Amino acid sequence: MARVAVQEATFDVSKEIAGLYAGRGDIGGIGCFVGIVREYAEGRRLEAMTLEHYPAMTHTAIARIAAEAEQRWNLLGCTVIHRVGRLRPGEPIVLVLAAAAHRVAALEATAFLIDWLKTKAPFWKKETYADGGEAWVEARASDEASALRWVKQSQAEPTAG
Repeated sequence: MARVAVQEATFDVSKEIAGLYAGRGDIGGIGCFVGIVREYAEGRRLEAMTLEHYPAMTHTAIARIAAEAEQRWNLLGCTVIHRVGRLRPGEPIVLVLAAAAHRVAALEATAFLIDWLKTKAPFWKKETYADGGEAWVEARASDEASALRWVKQSQAEPTAG
């Protein structure tokens, strides 16, 4: 069962990795992605990024995404932590860990998780710029294209039966 957290507090990557494989001998690799708030967005210097969400809806959506990854790649463990609230450049915003018996499954599951978090997790992001301006972040076509590969891959996989 995946560990999913939506929180304002930061996270400790080392502790999360250690907690995922502690006492386990069946894990052969852990895929890891740490997202960090960039200093510049669209050529403008960021002061902060604010993430808003509806707690139950967001947690449920992320739990579904994690459950799908666990099933598709037969994961032995999974952690998804997404921060909300006001975050400054250089602060971590998301952590994705996928543990599997082999590296390919761990790395593919990690890529799937972050692609689907970017497109299917219900967050509203507002950027506040150093010049005083603000803007809500729109969905990016490149994120949608990245996520689409997992839909196409799923459709191409043979069905059991």
